[in-house]
Amino acid sequence: MIVVENLSKSFKTRKATLAVLDKVSFTAYDGEVFGLLGPNGAGKTTALRTIATLLRPDGGTVAVDHYDSIRDSRSVRDSLGFLTSEMQLTGHLSGREMLQFFGALNHMPKEVIAARIEQLAHTFSMETYLDNPIARLSSGMKQKISIAISLIHEPQNIVFDEPTSNLDVLAVKVVSDFIRAAKAGGKCVVLSTHVLSDAQRLCDRIAILHQGEILIEGPLATLLHDSGTKDLEELFFQLINGK
Repeated sequence: MIVVENLSKSFKTRKATLAVLDKVSFTAYDGEVFGLLGPNGAGKTTALRTIATLLRPDGGTVAVDHYDSIRDSRSVRDSLGFLTSEMQLTGHLSGREMLQFFGALNHMPKEVIAARIEQLAHTFSMETYLDNPIARLSSGMKQKISIAISLIHEPQNIVFDEPTSNLDVLAVKVVSDFIRAAKAGGKCVVLSTHVLSDAQRLCDRIAILHQGEILIEGPLATLLHDSGTKDLEELFFQLINGK
């Protein structure tokens, strides 16, 4: 479970202080997919990076499985898998070698790493190119390896920032099926995506973030009913254009 309470974050520039998050609060539960949505610049990535302990909040708290993101940052990282949209894989290492490296960083025994790599390779259909140099792979192949890296330590909590970026239709289905399986297995999944149709298919609850504030949050079916909108896309643009 991930609990965000009154999260605030600002960045200083030469001319001013830019408030990116303003007292943002939401809870993502085990056994559900929680969608954090919003346009570019809304503060989504800042929120996700703060959850992942990559940024320190100016105010408020983040707890992952009751571990505080500042006080218990190592425990948070152990229980969290974070796919960032900013990860750029390249170089001469193969996908397998990259996964072995990140498994070692997570203090996993070699035999556990090897078994986990085989499992992930099968889950994401990577067997045919896992031993090829990453620099020679397509963007879609690199994206699936990035996803596998975030999951190598089999975390209870999964934070995906644009997981289907650069993926073809078949690969999108593979990732979507994994997200559903993770939810069914009792994991907590936070999904940030610009593909609203993906969010509507996968998310149980959503929050729409705009200009650093949560505009609406709750079960998707309830939000659509209460707003009188037919789908998530209509609800999204109704809120953003009305802000």
